[in-house]
Amino acid sequence: MTPQQEAIINEIKAIPDPEIPVITIEELGILKNISLENNILNVTITPTYTGCPAMQHIEDDIKKIAEKYLLSNYKINTVLSPAWTTDWITDVAKEKLIAYGIAPPEKTSVNKAILLGKANRVVKCPQCGSVDTEMINQFGSTACKALYKCKQCMEPFDYFKCL
Repeated sequence: MTPQQEAIINEIKAIPDPEIPVITIEELGILKNISLENNILNVTITPTYTGCPAMQHIEDDIKKIAEKYLLSNYKINTVLSPAWTTDWITDVAKEKLIAYGIAPPEKTSVNKAILLGKANRVVKCPQCGSVDTEMINQFGSTACKALYKCKQCMEPFDYFKCL
């Protein structure tokens, strides 16, 4: 791999999520594949949910990188299957979410009771670390987050739903 090819791939991996700019599309698990052979760039991405408005922004960021490196032959593939899951969020991204004030998903999507809202959900406050929290609204700043409040520090915060 040439230094330029490596630079292109690294820049695409480092694209920030438009809704949570402290994590990259790679850390969030949206970026599924990148190949760059014979000056042909292929990027495969998957949305966190069907109709996610951030996908167009991500595609535009990929196009800008391709054009910056004078790549006229590129393809951005959006795949819906398999469906994105919070299991694809890296541990590094989860730590970044906490530092940013968003509680990461506390369990994996393997626990279907969590997905259906039938299990006791313990959400740790990203501000003070307390587990004495309550859900205020099923929807937070985006559809993939719920709004919680900490009963200890009284701060509201988003919780990234387990999907």
